[in-house]
Amino acid sequence: MAGRQQRRPHPFDRGPRRRHIPSVTEPLALYIHWPFCAAKCPYCDFNSHVRERIDQPRWRDALRRELAREAGRANGATGRRPLASIFFGGGTPSLMEPETVAALIADARALFEAPEDVEITLEANPTSVEAAKLAAFRAAGVNRLSLGVQSLEPEALRFLGRRHDVAQAIAALEAARALFPRLSFDLIYARPGQAEAAWRAELRRALALAADHLSLYQLTIEPGTRFATEYGRGAFRLPEEEEAARLYAATAEEAAGFGLQPYEVSNYAKPGAESRHNLVYWRYGDYLGIGPGAHQRLGLGGALLAARRHRAPEEWLARVEREGHAVTEELALDPEERAREALLMGLRLAEGIDPARLLARSGRTLAEAVDPAMLAACLEEGYLAWTEPGSGTGRLVATEEGRLRLDAMLPVLLR
Repeated sequence: MAGRQQRRPHPFDRGPRRRHIPSVTEPLALYIHWPFCAAKCPYCDFNSHVRERIDQPRWRDALRRELAREAGRANGATGRRPLASIFFGGGTPSLMEPETVAALIADARALFEAPEDVEITLEANPTSVEAAKLAAFRAAGVNRLSLGVQSLEPEALRFLGRRHDVAQAIAALEAARALFPRLSFDLIYARPGQAEAAWRAELRRALALAADHLSLYQLTIEPGTRFATEYGRGAFRLPEEEEAARLYAATAEEAAGFGLQPYEVSNYAKPGAESRHNLVYWRYGDYLGIGPGAHQRLGLGGALLAARRHRAPEEWLARVEREGHAVTEELALDPEERAREALLMGLRLAEGIDPARLLARSGRTLAEAVDPAMLAACLEEGYLAWTEPGSGTGRLVATEEGRLRLDAMLPVLLR
């Protein structure tokens, strides 16, 4: 209407309503799952299994075969897709033969357009047996190691069922620093009886040894684990929510002292040391998943396809040998599902959600994806914020207070 003042555009509602064909030009991530462990940790609900004997050449061939099949689909007729990262997870991939790792890396480089410095991460446990293989993994092409330290307290390691001791953890950290350009390590907090002062001291010790990237995991009780049984019968108690929040806040303070900033809810890094692989997930990019139970998201033929594979190792192996893959389910996600996933992942990042990217990857505007009343309430309470309020180009981010409440906030925020 003539004479009516134009409303300044706001990122909450910018962009037309449309379905989107996900781009296939962005670099994709490759995840390779090795499902075997030497022992099952009492807190772990991952797809991991203990086997006396593993036919490594047979597994190597099957993983390579499934990788070739998925790469052919991802590349299509457009040529080789650019590759952002390779991540060997598990399970315990440091139990793989280095020859298997080398073969898969070589295949990935041949199948995709991979820069010389493409990030290649392998998860490892710091036992002396596995640490002895670190040089061979580096020679195979791994350039980033993720060490499952979990704790530098002897009693905590015993409680967590870890097979290494503190001396082995320190030796593995020192060896990894000498071998790998990039190093990450995991710690578990909110353990029974954990005091803040002791946690700060443990953090400082760990960060002094390997101050590059830290992944932090709160101890939770997962159904079907040994801890679930023990916790259910009252064998131990976990810290209360307020205690856990204090430990979490202490982590950020101690990490900052070593130059590590929280770029995601559970991850801290020096500038440039962020996990490129996980950033693909959190920014809702395409990723392939190879191996038992692996999930993937892949833009193909105008749709975003979600796939998952057989979890049981023997069944996965038989299916791949018989059919070339072990996908049990593949479906096209609708715009609502894509927007929900993108928000669930993106709000974990310190950089937050770019509404334009949300629209590009899901076909939904932010206004369509969230409950406007709940968004207003979260902004009012200071749990969410705009990076550039009123500019029309800002990002929606979770504040420090919001990150503490993210798990409770997201279900009511999303439509």
